[in-house]
Amino acid sequence: MTKLADHLSIGQVSERSGVPHTALRFYEERGLIHAERSAGNQRRYPRAVLRRIAFIRSAQRVGLTLEQISDALATLPRDHAPTKADWTRLSRNWRDELDLRIDALQRLRDRLTGCIGCGCLSLRTCTLNNSEDEMAGFGPGAPLLSPVGEGGR
Repeated sequence: MTKLADHLSIGQVSERSGVPHTALRFYEERGLIHAERSAGNQRRYPRAVLRRIAFIRSAQRVGLTLEQISDALATLPRDHAPTKADWTRLSRNWRDELDLRIDALQRLRDRLTGCIGCGCLSLRTCTLNNSEDEMAGFGPGAPLLSPVGEGGR
């Protein structure tokens, strides 16, 4: 049985993760991942970086910002692969945020489907109508479509 290499080149990480070289360099510049340098100044990533990259991509897909992702990754060990307990703690901290996002997306889906689907375009009965700009007091954006607690109702 062949022993797996402890470190991977940028090309190997790109191939294994499906993330382009340019994105890997960007993640490194932002401090989301790190690489060591070989004697020839080539990047060498610890094998555990693959899990970090998978986490970054998953978090981006659900709409989390790079700042939020960076803050979360900063709580993980850098000198060894995170343990199951590390990942459990990190995901537990995001549960409320993800629940708010899920709620906001469901409310957006339900309200837009009703509005677009009915075809009436009646501003008198539309639940999203804000004819007297009553929502200005809730701050910028679209408070009727925002998650509860962020100006939404």
